[in-house]
Amino acid sequence: MGSELVGDLAPGATPLTEEERDGLIPSVQTRAELNELEAANIDLATAWALGRGRAIAQRNIVSIAGLLQLHRRMFSQTWRWAGQIRLTDKNLGVPKEQIRVDLKALCDDVIYQIAHASYPPDELAVRFHHRLVSVHPFANGNGRFGRLAADILISRLGGKPFAWGGKSLDRAGRSRAAYISALQHADAGEISSLLGFARSTS
Repeated sequence: MGSELVGDLAPGATPLTEEERDGLIPSVQTRAELNELEAANIDLATAWALGRGRAIAQRNIVSIAGLLQLHRRMFSQTWRWAGQIRLTDKNLGVPKEQIRVDLKALCDDVIYQIAHASYPPDELAVRFHHRLVSVHPFANGNGRFGRLAADILISRLGGKPFAWGGKSLDRAGRSRAAYISALQHADAGEISSLLGFARSTS
């Protein structure tokens, strides 16, 4: 992978190791090309998750197997390690040894929260998203993965998928800055900013 792909990261993005970069399936020269390839792969996964394959996605989204399957669907045409829990520690997320434990705890918590209506549906799904991003289970694509997972969950709960600011969050800009700020507020225990951002269109 060329140096452009290594250095040209959006704010808040997680750098990849050399070994992780070597897992790139197609040959691309720039980060813009990589973003385009990933976006096409994600579009297919979204159609599967929220279209005709919806029942399968919804049934499994609060299980480790279902989460891994979703990430694999989103990135299998781009990264050889799609759907595999990261093997390295990052600047974000829990230590790699803790990922499976935390994902299991998250899934168990969400199953309980659904059964007991612990939160309104939007808040439940947004909290699910925040915890997924906080765990940061994969080498790449955690934000996009977490957003689609939340869209699947809110659909399962009878709501509509979120707008997530109405713009791409893959590049530097006002929407990405607002998203990262909302995540940081959620880290501090204040979920309302992220909840508002998830439903915002601009």
